[in-house]
Amino acid sequence: MSAFAEYEREKQQIDEILAQGYIIAAIEENLDGALLHFTPASPNMERTQLQILTADARKYVTSLLFARQTQLTSR
Repeated sequence: MSAFAEYEREKQQIDEILAQGYIIAAIEENLDGALLHFTPASPNMERTQLQILTADARKYVTSLLFARQTQLTSR
């Protein structure tokens, strides 16, 4: 699989989890990439995790966090 295809797959997985109502709670960097920890916005959902491997996907997650932080501070 090409690097771009791998990034697209990981980006799609992240977007799907966020669309289900999860929030990025923590990022745990490791030698394989990063482990994303998601908390549910609804109490009837369980926490979930996603391992991302590509640097571009890690940059994408960071941009999402910055965007969320900007929205929170502008209120």
